[in-house]
Amino acid sequence: MASTSVSRTPSSAGNRRKFTLSVWCKKHSSSQMNFIGTGASNDQNHIQFADDRFRIRHFSNTTDILVSTKALLRDPSAWYHLVCSVDTTQSTASNRVKLYINGELAELNDTTYPSQNYDWNFNDTEIHYIGRRAHSNAYLFDGIMSHFHWIDGTAYDASPFGSTDSTTGQWTINIEPSVTYGTNGFFLFKDNASLTDQSGNSNNFTLSAGTLTKTEDTPDNVFATMNRLDNYYFNGTFSNGDNTVVSNAGVESYWTSTLGASSGKFYWEVKISSSGSGKDFIGIADKVAEASDFTPYSGNSNMRSYYGFDGEGRNGSTDTGVFDGATFGTGDIIGVAMDLDNNKLYFSKNGTFQNSGVPTSGSTGTGAMDIPTSSTGYWFAQGANIHNTSSTFQTNFGNGFFGTTAVSSAGTNASGHGIFEYDVPTGYTALCTKGINSF
Repeated sequence: MASTSVSRTPSSAGNRRKFTLSVWCKKHSSSQMNFIGTGASNDQNHIQFADDRFRIRHFSNTTDILVSTKALLRDPSAWYHLVCSVDTTQSTASNRVKLYINGELAELNDTTYPSQNYDWNFNDTEIHYIGRRAHSNAYLFDGIMSHFHWIDGTAYDASPFGSTDSTTGQWTINIEPSVTYGTNGFFLFKDNASLTDQSGNSNNFTLSAGTLTKTEDTPDNVFATMNRLDNYYFNGTFSNGDNTVVSNAGVESYWTSTLGASSGKFYWEVKISSSGSGKDFIGIADKVAEASDFTPYSGNSNMRSYYGFDGEGRNGSTDTGVFDGATFGTGDIIGVAMDLDNNKLYFSKNGTFQNSGVPTSGSTGTGAMDIPTSSTGYWFAQGANIHNTSSTFQTNFGNGFFGTTAVSSAGTNASGHGIFEYDVPTGYTALCTKGINSF
């Protein structure tokens, strides 16, 4: 939602002293961003991320209320469940605002509480925005939201919205919470990108800016993205849910994905939307970059197996001598089929597997590159560019988009996980948690 916001103006006021926000989200940057905001420039109400903390704030010329978590939420691969529970009728100040992270009451960093019986702007008859601040088009939400519940008139804790899985110990989503929404309450983003209120209140929203996009990435099936935290040496630019990566013209290094695997068969696609130098590489690595230099012709072996712009397959800095494919460049889509059960790696160009590759050939590895022994046991998707000009890589791990453009005609995918431009080879699946757990 990095440039998208939606809005609604209540026709009548609700309860301005008691309300609850419950939302599942996956954040893609560390910038300040709003879940919901209302009020004028000198009378601001926000529930937001700021400095990686979840917080609620009311700022005006006369009042500054700020309650924030001590925890810093920085994991770009994680879905967080966040609850902000407010009841200013409480006599004890610390009971007036409570913040929850993944079902747990959060330890707090800032504790400037509202006065007793304080009236917020929330649930008043002012415009309410999701995804930005109310009085200006700023603090745009950069990430994904799901199961956005707004409760008017009740301060709930986290328990109606989730529960702890008895087997894994993980906090999991409750898709049908038993709650009372109240006059201005609503439930958005349950199954799709619709702005129709699912609470039964018909408190529908309208699109204010941008485009809402349905994602396959959900709280119960987390998809890989490229990892903006693996950026120390690479120093590239990440956007569009971290799946668009612009390489740094002055650096020879590589970047990796947030999810990796040690067994199973996985497929993803990379589109070269622009190739500055024409010297681009796509493949896998078994660890994050450890040096600023990426030299595929000599020396560096951390980026293990990859298909180069020149059509050659390499392990580390060594030409395999057994993989010869077509050259590729701007506009081409490279498919990667990673078979970790047989340690084989296949590449396609625009839907055709190169080197006469047959990803279903198992241990025979027809047309494959061998995957060398890993020092970590795990393999991650990876990309790289060299030689003084930047390139733009758009990776589709299964959400069905290259950047902001949907695949033109989705291929077949028997696993049911992910949407891809071309057919997913039989037995392969997306690099996502349900895909990893299926093997």
